[in-house]
Amino acid sequence: MDETLNPKQLSIEGQSAYKRGDYQAAARAFEAASQAYATLDDALNAAELANNASVAYLQSGEAQAALQILDGTAEVFRLADDVRRQAMAIGNQAAALEALGRLDEAIDAYQQSADLLKQAGEDQLRLNVMQILSALQLRTGRQLEALASMKVGLDGVEKLSVKQRLIKKLLNVPFQMMDK
Repeated sequence: MDETLNPKQLSIEGQSAYKRGDYQAAARAFEAASQAYATLDDALNAAELANNASVAYLQSGEAQAALQILDGTAEVFRLADDVRRQAMAIGNQAAALEALGRLDEAIDAYQQSADLLKQAGEDQLRLNVMQILSALQLRTGRQLEALASMKVGLDGVEKLSVKQRLIKKLLNVPFQMMDK
């Protein structure tokens, strides 16, 4: 196989570039690896590398490229019944939408990602998404939704840190007041 089309080597190059902070080079390498996997009819690896490219594009400030490269990746994972990676792809889409200022679409995508992560049993990842969702809801003036999102995220995790337990207790206060 032509070395320039070796997806594993391209992926390694992408990882190396990402680690050294050269996000544009990482994105290009991941995208080339994704395309190489696609030519080999390996849709799952192509989608995985497209998601890696999206993260790198977002890090390099290229939100539109980050969004475009994700086209169809969540569906590939859905068809493979890989709920975790489907959720991650939708979360990457949400991050790109947020960077593009398409906040309502980002909120919807973060919520969809969180729902899938719950389905996949990924409580910690779900909490991370719910925290991002909560912060975005606060930024868009949806204070009650932000509180609810944070509470739901914390409620879904068994082993919370001391800080997380404190936040959970504080979040219970307004909800207890609303119940009265």
